[in-house]
Amino acid sequence: MRIRTMAPAALAATALAVSLLAASPASAATARHQGGLHLGTIQYDSPGRDTRSNSSLNAEWVNIHNSTRSAIQLKGYQLKDDTGYTYTFGSYNIGAGKTVKVRTGKGTNASGVRYWGQSNYVWNNTSDKARLLKPSGSLQDSCAWSRGDGGVKSCH
Repeated sequence: MRIRTMAPAALAATALAVSLLAASPASAATARHQGGLHLGTIQYDSPGRDTRSNSSLNAEWVNIHNSTRSAIQLKGYQLKDDTGYTYTFGSYNIGAGKTVKVRTGKGTNASGVRYWGQSNYVWNNTSDKARLLKPSGSLQDSCAWSRGDGGVKSCH
């Protein structure tokens, strides 16, 4: 049986990796959403009874916030849940420091609000995870919840 020992460089790299994994939650959150575009509040459980009416569907929503000093073009960005429901942004500029709300149901898109156009609820009330993907498909931000969050999740 051969026992391998770590070379000093490998040992130093391992120590660095462990220290990075133990980084504070604030720095981990910063690393998760890059470029200032991130998920804000998510109303994943429409208040009241789940009747699947359009008003009930639109009471389920996700806020996406731009915390930069410049507008960001969202064309091609995607919002996804754990089961594969996907909303893809068309041409839409989110202003500096502004928020856009993506509602689950149907409606007329306007400044600050987009409608997914679903006739069914997207977000699972017991647990789910929202993902904001860049047009390249890479992860921009994510936010998960469980029933204990009371129907609303503040992601940042």
